[in-house]
Amino acid sequence: MYYKILFILHIPPPVHGSSMVGKLIKDSKIVNSSIDGHYINLGTSFTIDEIGKKAFIKSTRYFLIIVRVFMQLITFKPDLCYLAITAKGTAFFKDAIVALLIKLFRIKIVYHFHNKGVSAKQDKWVYNFMYRLVFKDAHAILLSKYLYPDIQKYFSKKRVYYCPNGIAESKFEKDQLEIGSEKPVEILFLSNLIESKGVLVLLEACLILKEKRIPFHCTYVGGEGDITSDYFNKKVSDLKLNKQVFYAGKKYGEEKAEAFEKANIFAFPTYYHNECFPLVLLEAMQQGLPVITTCEGGISDIVEDGITGYLVPQKDAVALAEKLEILINDSTLRHEMGAKGRARYEEQFTLNTFENRLTDILNSIVNKNEQSEHS
Repeated sequence: MYYKILFILHIPPPVHGSSMVGKLIKDSKIVNSSIDGHYINLGTSFTIDEIGKKAFIKSTRYFLIIVRVFMQLITFKPDLCYLAITAKGTAFFKDAIVALLIKLFRIKIVYHFHNKGVSAKQDKWVYNFMYRLVFKDAHAILLSKYLYPDIQKYFSKKRVYYCPNGIAESKFEKDQLEIGSEKPVEILFLSNLIESKGVLVLLEACLILKEKRIPFHCTYVGGEGDITSDYFNKKVSDLKLNKQVFYAGKKYGEEKAEAFEKANIFAFPTYYHNECFPLVLLEAMQQGLPVITTCEGGISDIVEDGITGYLVPQKDAVALAEKLEILINDSTLRHEMGAKGRARYEEQFTLNTFENRLTDILNSIVNKNEQSEHS
């Protein structure tokens, strides 16, 4: 039996974590071979520059989203609505209107959280009221068990499912074992230049390594954020790290693949408050790189401390430098951790695994709804 599911989610552009997952779901042969799925793009910004701007255009797009949802509820009559909801801020209230419209039709909803922040807002009366209204009798899909405390006030554990993200297999293979190489060990940071992603923490760690005369090279890949390229390069110059640290700017496709191919260690010392399940860590593990990161969000479900890499305290450049030094000095350990990370990716985080897990969850929710209605 094919269940009818209306997917209301983000699809690129712009490219971000939630929209990338939305595209994977929309394009998935596995998901769409077992259900009758219709899709509505929840995005009102089609470029990064539009985010927070062009209010009239975005309001018009939002109105059209509401109309499309309304028409689908009347004509398609789904068994379940899937909504990639934003946890807080203006976007939450926009999503809440969509959710309440669905509830008017008495159609069950599952919310897929690609972000967090419910617990940070739940003590404010407006949020608490809306959360109770919107989340009542709904199900939730989380990326990690470590993210459950964020929504536990509104969702019992029996209404929560866990579906870690997965990524498609890369087209190139990397030779991991580089024992005896005379080249400096290459550390890779790949994310936008956002301070809370640990950009400056890694720089401090690089300075510690330099002062200890440990040979290394560190490449930063990503677009500008709250840290500009000018500020970053000046900081590198002030710390006299010009020979060790290089900002390569944005990289996509083959250029991004080459950055991973040249790397020996992946460093991502994030303390970003909204960090949930960074896909970039899956990409690094896919390429057999040992990962050094922190315990923010669901990261502890990705990286096994001491096995596939290291988890270090946030904002702790000394601890980060210590782990970097261990991996720089031990090429065999780098290879072993990288190989175990690759194996963990193959077991837990492939695209097929994600698609099958999500399909099972959606079918389970619909079946549960039908059983409860006939009991």
